Amino acid sequence: MIDLRRLHVLRAVHQHGTVTAAAAALHLTPSAVSHHLREMARELKVPLVEPQGRGIRLTAAAHLVVQHGDALVARWEEAESALEAYRQGEAGLLRMCGFPSALTSLIVPAAALLRARHPGLTVEVAQCEAPQGFDMLMSTDADIAVLAPPDGFPHPGDSRFDQESLLEEPLDLLVPAGHPLAGRPLVRLEEAVDDDWVLPYPDSCDHHRRVSVFCAMAGFTPRVAHYVQEWSAMAALVGHGFGVTLFPRLVTPPAETAVVRVPVAGDPPLSRRTLTCVRRGSRTHPLVRHGLDALRDVVATHRSPGAPAPEAVAS
Repeated sequence: MIDLRRLHVLRAVHQHGTVTAAAAALHLTPSAVSHHLREMARELKVPLVEPQGRGIRLTAAAHLVVQHGDALVARWEEAESALEAYRQGEAGLLRMCGFPSALTSLIVPAAALLRARHPGLTVEVAQCEAPQGFDMLMSTDADIAVLAPPDGFPHPGDSRFDQESLLEEPLDLLVPAGHPLAGRPLVRLEEAVDDDWVLPYPDSCDHHRRVSVFCAMAGFTPRVAHYVQEWSAMAALVGHGFGVTLFPRLVTPPAETAVVRVPVAGDPPLSRRTLTCVRRGSRTHPLVRHGLDALRDVVATHRSPGAPAPEAVAS
């Protein structure tokens, strides 16, 4: 009989590549991770790790266990979901995480809906970016992650996760009031080729990569004059005439900033896809289902001031 706790440890080592990184993701010490690997190898009667330079690597047997372990964990999640559905419990703890603008516009309103609908349900909210969000799901520090992950991370067919589109969020060109494009009902992105741009640092989040891709499709490389992380700081720089940027529809600039949103023509449309991600097999768990329903209800009713609503994606 495979110990599920030790299976989680082995899967974490497979994912992160080292005992130290796996220990950090699981909130364990490296020695505890090594102990679980030794005990699992003893129980299964096969070596699971072997030396590689100064570190280790998983053996062929370990890869076989991981391959079947993903299916075992998914079935166990399904079993837990079935048991919880049988009990029809309305109380419990639901952990939700997501990137900053998703917290503000989606997760927190969904948590408020859940509190009103299910008074016995406790919701914990945490901020994360895509890689950390997947780690939190794996370590059960989160039950639902709302993410806008980079392409291919993880692959949609990843057996550990169940990913579903929540909405396609348009990206508007944010320009200063008085900018030549400010009064236009629709612009092409290449019309901002001569402007300075305000963006996050390239390796800090996915938005820089997203904007770079869209600009490349429009035939130019944005001339980035200022690097900032917070949406409010980006809007402030734009409002004072230091450049332009692409701004997600769900993000509301501070009221005091003199900026104008201008919709951008594009084929495909310029947008940010937001996903809900859960551990495979857990989507039908009553508490997870309540959380996903609340998120979809928030998307269905959300309206951004002065702009059309983001497009909800049918599930």
